[in-house]
Amino acid sequence: MEHVKRNPMYRYLVVLTVASTFGLQTWRTLFNNFAVETAHLTGSHIGVIQSVREIPGFLALLAIFLLHVIAEHKLSALSILFLGIGVGMTGFLPSYSGLIITTLIMSFGFHYYETTNQSLTLQYFDRDTSPWVFGKIRSLGAASNIFTGIAIFLLSFFLNYQSLYLTGGIVIVLVGLWAFFQNPADAALPPQRKKMIVRKKYWLYYALTFLAGARRQIFVAFAVFLLVKRFHFSIREVTFLFIVNNLINYFLSPLIGKAIIRFGERKVLSLEYFSLIFIFLAYAFVQNRIIIAFLYIFDHIFFNFAIAIRTYFQKIGDPKDVAPSMAFGFTVNHIAAVVIPVIGGLLWMIDYKIPFVFGAVISVLSLLLIQLIRIPEKTAASK
Repeated sequence: MEHVKRNPMYRYLVVLTVASTFGLQTWRTLFNNFAVETAHLTGSHIGVIQSVREIPGFLALLAIFLLHVIAEHKLSALSILFLGIGVGMTGFLPSYSGLIITTLIMSFGFHYYETTNQSLTLQYFDRDTSPWVFGKIRSLGAASNIFTGIAIFLLSFFLNYQSLYLTGGIVIVLVGLWAFFQNPADAALPPQRKKMIVRKKYWLYYALTFLAGARRQIFVAFAVFLLVKRFHFSIREVTFLFIVNNLINYFLSPLIGKAIIRFGERKVLSLEYFSLIFIFLAYAFVQNRIIIAFLYIFDHIFFNFAIAIRTYFQKIGDPKDVAPSMAFGFTVNHIAAVVIPVIGGLLWMIDYKIPFVFGAVISVLSLLLIQLIRIPEKTAASK
């Protein structure tokens, strides 16, 4: 893959992805303590802010229209710039309304970068290399997560919340400014359609993307909550699991990309969702802390398999549809983010097992749909 590493777009996306991961992890690591200790918010306030954080993901399709006025790689840089501004401002607005504003700015930056990151990766790397690129970038993101956690831990002895947020924000803004004046673009690539594209032939990609979003939200909203609420994991134990997950993903993510190249999307995704059926049912019925911890780690590993849904689109889609389709897919993925936490929270109050059984049902449905994946033979355009 040495030729891939020499591609200017690869280096560009690596730098921006590390900055994006660093920004989100800085915000996430400090947020709950800052919101409670400095902004004096209640649980209901925090719940609303977390919902607000998902709104830009739901509105990711609007990125299509921005491509009329700005090149896609520059939109990536601008997104990182907004992410840095949102993170840097957070410490200066320690109030409910202030945190809503800074969260929206930060989240628009993060989600729009993720949209363009996916799109640029599929445009600039062919079907035999894009899975590896996705895996490698996720690997570096995991390393960035670990570095961020260690840096915040050490700096917290010397800096207050405001200074921590500001320091992180300045670093990200500087990366965004650097990227804005780079030009890794290749004019020879097919120009992207700059309008919303919804095609019948992409229905399976849309369906799998939506179900992946639902699966993600059950994990994000309820898996850690299960560890803390039902099994009384301490903050140190949760942090330890976080480090273990990122260490594993650092080494494993590129291998998952290679597995997609070798075995294909259908087999890799089938393994993911077949395994998730049992993982979600185990969440619901297992009563052993050690087993639950391992389930959490395996669940996190399978997150990386989702890149196969994007590479599947690359193999069936029109090259000119990549940017609008990734933006629309990101919106579809986040529809679940608006609905699942609320419904799942109500179901949890009836019985904590119900959201996880629902996750198993989603996994069964996804597994059935995955069997419909058919990859066309390579054409001259796709080689």
